[in-house]
Amino acid sequence: MNVVVRVLLIVVGSWVLAYGLGETVRFRWDLTEEKRFSVSAATQDVLSGLDEPLEVEILLTGELPGGMRRFQKAIEETVKTFNAFSSAPIRFFYQNPLDLPADIQQEYILVLAEYGITPTNLFASQQGGQTSRLIFPGIVVRNEDFEVGTLLLKGERGMSPDEILNHSIENLEFEIGQAIKRLVANYQRSVGLVMGHGEMVLDEGYGLVEALNDDFEVYKVPLEQAGKVEDLLDFEALIIAGPREPFDEREKFLLDQYLMYGGNLLFFIDQMAVNLEDAGGDGTVAMPFDSGLDDLLFRYGIRINRDLIQDLNFGYHPVVAGDFGDQSQIVPLPWPFYVMAGRMANHPITKGLDQVQFRFVSSLDTVKAEGVQKIPLIFSSEYTRRLQPPVRVAFEDMVQEPDVEAFGQSRLPLAYLLEGSFTSYFKNRLLPDGFEQEDFRETGDAGRVLVVGDGGFVKSMLNPITGEPLALGEDPFGETALANRAFLQHALQYLSEPEGIIASRTKQYQIRPLNRIKSRSQQTFWQLINVAFPVALVAAVGSIRYFLRKQRYEKL
Repeated sequence: MNVVVRVLLIVVGSWVLAYGLGETVRFRWDLTEEKRFSVSAATQDVLSGLDEPLEVEILLTGELPGGMRRFQKAIEETVKTFNAFSSAPIRFFYQNPLDLPADIQQEYILVLAEYGITPTNLFASQQGGQTSRLIFPGIVVRNEDFEVGTLLLKGERGMSPDEILNHSIENLEFEIGQAIKRLVANYQRSVGLVMGHGEMVLDEGYGLVEALNDDFEVYKVPLEQAGKVEDLLDFEALIIAGPREPFDEREKFLLDQYLMYGGNLLFFIDQMAVNLEDAGGDGTVAMPFDSGLDDLLFRYGIRINRDLIQDLNFGYHPVVAGDFGDQSQIVPLPWPFYVMAGRMANHPITKGLDQVQFRFVSSLDTVKAEGVQKIPLIFSSEYTRRLQPPVRVAFEDMVQEPDVEAFGQSRLPLAYLLEGSFTSYFKNRLLPDGFEQEDFRETGDAGRVLVVGDGGFVKSMLNPITGEPLALGEDPFGETALANRAFLQHALQYLSEPEGIIASRTKQYQIRPLNRIKSRSQQTFWQLINVAFPVALVAAVGSIRYFLRKQRYEKL
């Protein structure tokens, strides 16, 4: 048996073996540097638990420019990868909502808007001119009974189009995986909204409940009715949002021990009391407010300062500017107390998040707390200032152009995440009446704490005309939606399951643009490698085989 025959037998045998293994053994080998075709263990758990086929409708269709084609291909590849790990088939198809019959098109577009999938105007150069058309950069996932939709094109304010596309591709596992998880979830976890201190009035809690409704059930929790910490442990997290009355020692003990037992706490606290109803005319004064929680937070490693932050990247506040006939004229005026923050940390909660809005936010400082890691999540802009009490708050100041030189501070942290080994505030202290020492825990390392110095961060704004509450992130006078809603969702998902699907938001894909100068200078070399070399290789192998056959048969 000559060498050529042996090589052919080895190649054919290897091919047959690989084919046989492929038919009998399921495996995937991701050779990409960034593991583009791998998914996290949490996502695999969701996919392996599927017990019925799913259908994914990809809405991004049609003739697309290069970047969008790459995004479209990444969506399809992610769905195919999910199908490879899934215990039930996941099929996909493309559908442009604008191609639907007119009688159902408008209704379907309204349904997509409820899922947060709004059309984007795509501009592209074509035949020397500029063209534009609407696209829907999202998907809809269905089973036999339900469907959910999600927007896939998301990015942080200030990102270039290429950065937004790359960030959106990085987040495809999280966005699509979260949609599937919501669709097939058999139960919802519970979140407690602490009440009894004037936290929510009227419809201020509408946006918070609406934001968490897909993943959690939100319950009101009056702490005065909790007899022991065990009454709180069924909640994934407790939210303290803008209390207007101080907490007593018994209530602080319940919160403290809830954290020591592995619970998660979210504090949205106002350190300055402001009454906007008195801001007209000569204005009013914001003064410090004691929530009773300062010493508790100090023990955990954070301090909310008694000050107010103003920022030149600001939002707007509605002011009645007079009457037109019998109608009041409402005018939005710039309001530096409404801080628009778009500087985000590279963390699963905030990575790539768009702008959020703070309304009368105080600055945060960290203090020494052994074993506690303090992670800043959101920062102010490069033009910020801190105002010490008493702080004047007057609508008439809006008409004056702010002095840029007075805003000399930058990138102040406005939200902190604390995690690690916490020490109880009540260690080496007398316990409040009604609690036993044997149930007391001095330390805890399973819970986490999120702190924001703004009690209104998770409260709904009201439509100034109808008076109806708006969803978090909806600003009646803003041009774009804010990311307060997404921040709250990500925060609860991370606090309740830090190693879950939310962890996939840390994926990073490197943009590798073609080096045009190098490719032009080496054009001939690579043309020879890719065109001439394969032809020469085939010709050489054929010539050698001809020569060997000729020698073999000449000896006969």
